Amino acid sequence: MTPTPGTATARAYPNIALVKYWGKRDEELILPVAGSLSLTLDALPTTTTVRLAPDAEADAFALNDAPQTGEAAARVSRFLDRVRGLAGSGARAVVDSRNEAPTGAGLASSASGFAALATAAARAYGLELAPRELSRLARRGSGSAARSIVPGVAVWHAGDDDAGSFAEPVPAPELRMVIATVDTAQKAVSSRAAMRRTALTSPFFPAWITSTEESLAAMLEACAAGDFTRIGRITEAHAMRMHAVIQSCDPPIRYLAPASVALFDRIAALRGEGLEAYGTADAGPNVCAIVRPEQAEELADELRGLGGRLGLGAEAVRVVGPGPGAETLA
Repeated sequence: MTPTPGTATARAYPNIALVKYWGKRDEELILPVAGSLSLTLDALPTTTTVRLAPDAEADAFALNDAPQTGEAAARVSRFLDRVRGLAGSGARAVVDSRNEAPTGAGLASSASGFAALATAAARAYGLELAPRELSRLARRGSGSAARSIVPGVAVWHAGDDDAGSFAEPVPAPELRMVIATVDTAQKAVSSRAAMRRTALTSPFFPAWITSTEESLAAMLEACAAGDFTRIGRITEAHAMRMHAVIQSCDPPIRYLAPASVALFDRIAALRGEGLEAYGTADAGPNVCAIVRPEQAEELADELRGLGGRLGLGAEAVRVVGPGPGAETLA
């Protein structure tokens, strides 16, 4: 397919953090308080088309065929302003985006969304960006989008400044992830708002920063060694720490639901029975578990059984694997 000048379509996939990103030290540049590490998935992508509209007076943004207004549209327009600044262009744009993951439910839809937008917008405005620069650009829309530019396991370096804060691939053993979707509704408190509240009000936030730095260093060692057990233990412990520090803010925020806790309990029980899996959850109620490839379907069957008793339905549980980085389709 020959692309139309000024038009580009890109696809990017969500990533689930194994070492979590929670907190910014610079709100404008979206520089994190510590680095993080994630797995880009091979499912639930965002596909975005950007078409330049030089005669338009404002940008237009539609998500899943629904025109967006208010903060959602303003956030996209602010991001496009950055792209226009890099390209030396004043042209407005029409953005059409489609999420296959539920939006704002703690399954990294903003990561895939801004990674796809960055990739499509860069191409539409005529920019030729290397992966590192594209990761830095995506970061300015949503911090975790920096990692969705990268295939498979990615480390996002906190960096000392804008130039040093980007994601890149990390060699790691083959992993699978089983996702149990507890709730697809948009969460009441956004990650951005919850991060600010945690940083401002939790007495444990300074310890969260130092422990995350230690967890990331340990995780990089475990990935280099191909040590699945250590990767899993760090993943689960760090998820619990993140949810603990979120719940310690004032007023408290609780993202995990009773069904989430039941899933974590079942994953822990299965380890005692010889099915080695480790749970994690981003800022939402949905639970993910990393597992060796040969045990992924067994784990999924176990969680489907529990999900049925919890009223989730068999379709709520799916197996995913490492996915590609963001890519231009046309």
